[in-house]
Amino acid sequence: MNKNEKNEIVSEVKDMINKSAAVFLTDYSGITVGDINSIRNEFRKEGVEYKVYKNTLFKRALDESGKFEKLSGHLVGMTGYAFSTDNPVAPAKIIKKYFDANQKLALKACYIDNQYFDGKNLNALANLPTKKEIIAGILGSLDSPASGIVGAINAVFRDLVSVVDEISKRQAA
Repeated sequence: MNKNEKNEIVSEVKDMINKSAAVFLTDYSGITVGDINSIRNEFRKEGVEYKVYKNTLFKRALDESGKFEKLSGHLVGMTGYAFSTDNPVAPAKIIKKYFDANQKLALKACYIDNQYFDGKNLNALANLPTKKEIIAGILGSLDSPASGIVGAINAVFRDLVSVVDEISKRQAA
């Protein structure tokens, strides 16, 4: 690989780092090519890009971007990089699912919205709600007071109808 190719890769990685809300480092040793392709497809479905770069080139990109400095200490061995822009917890869910099934693709470390997490936090990260789940929860809680009010109004009318019905039965008797 010549110097121009290396500079292009560093530039590409730097762009990925700068536009990502989350960057995950994984240890992909012992994983077959078929499994890596399957994992990439899972990542793609969630809008996550999974790439493999030389650690030295990734470190250069980290240094040039000035972000995620604690990842430098994890750049040893076979490292795969997951970049997420829209759903920062999606990579954790996919990594955990694969790791639980195969005991491979361990999380080395990650940054989510400028917050550093080491590999020990995989279970906690994978259990975080996704952006869509958070939005659904907020919308559900906004909707529940309105449905409660409607239910209360309906109950008042139902009770009023029952009272009127009872009065009409007593007057008829």
